[in-house]
Amino acid sequence: MSTTGIKALFVDIGGVLLTNGWDHEMRREAASRFGLDYADMNERHHLTYDTYEEGKLSLNDYLDRTVFYRERSFTRDDFKAHMYAQSRPLPHMPELVRGLKERHGLKVAAISNEGRELTEHRVTAFALATYIDFFISSCFVHMRKPDTDMYRMALDCAQVAPEAAVYVDDRRLFVEVAQALGIDGIVHTDAETTRRELAKRGLAI
Repeated sequence: MSTTGIKALFVDIGGVLLTNGWDHEMRREAASRFGLDYADMNERHHLTYDTYEEGKLSLNDYLDRTVFYRERSFTRDDFKAHMYAQSRPLPHMPELVRGLKERHGLKVAAISNEGRELTEHRVTAFALATYIDFFISSCFVHMRKPDTDMYRMALDCAQVAPEAAVYVDDRRLFVEVAQALGIDGIVHTDAETTRRELAKRGLAI
């Protein structure tokens, strides 16, 4: 068990544990592969993706608005399979978080902005629930970071005070929002740097 006073570890999923779910590079590659106008698809994406991430729109509805608003030579299932296939674990990070949980008895929560179908695919495909206790995902709680209520919800679910939690995210703004609530924060750039920063806080493997 942890003797550092840190009882909970909060982490982002995309950019920390796994690649992003559906970022601009993935969209550009998909447009090229399926013969789509990237600029048009990307504009439609930006106009509607927040609604999808907040769990207020299904993936099929999102695709109807961004890709299938006209007849295509491929199916929704073809396109969704391509989307899902873009997810990959980032080097060493899942093992690091799993190891810290086991060694220090930490409660682990994911705080992420992601749509429901992508979240469910990634949780299953990469066995995230085997080491993450709570998923404070935008699609489940109907709000998106940097809404401070997401961080408060993570604290409530873990039943820890802000000073007993550490948050890891690759977006500096999101870390700053957590810090404003009294949660210690680490801006993730790579596994080794994050490992060293956690070790400074007494969370070493």
